Amino acid sequence: MDGELYTIYHMTIDPADFDAFEALVSKIVAAARAETDTLTYEYVVNAEKTAVHIVERYRLPGVLPHVEETFAPYAETFLSLAKIDSLFVYGTPTPEIKARLDGFGAHYFASLNGFSR
Repeated sequence: MDGELYTIYHMTIDPADFDAFEALVSKIVAAARAETDTLTYEYVVNAEKTAVHIVERYRLPGVLPHVEETFAPYAETFLSLAKIDSLFVYGTPTPEIKARLDGFGAHYFASLNGFSR
């Protein structure tokens, strides 16, 4: 995890809003795909379309540009369609990143042991 940050967002949505949410997510994912420091950016949904997770992995320099430049234009609509219930952050964020993610109610976890390939 050295030099990288992983995040998992757990959100709830109204199934009636799913089509609008899915269309919005397509735009956000397309924008995030162009970010060189975004290594993983995936949305997953349960069968009932009531819960969504975002699984993200960044090189540290890419976190703030994603939040402040890529996601920001969509934030208001996104947050009107989905409620962020929890955010788990893995790695060691900078104070600036931590200050930004704290607004989403982040829970922070530091690496204990293991590896990623």
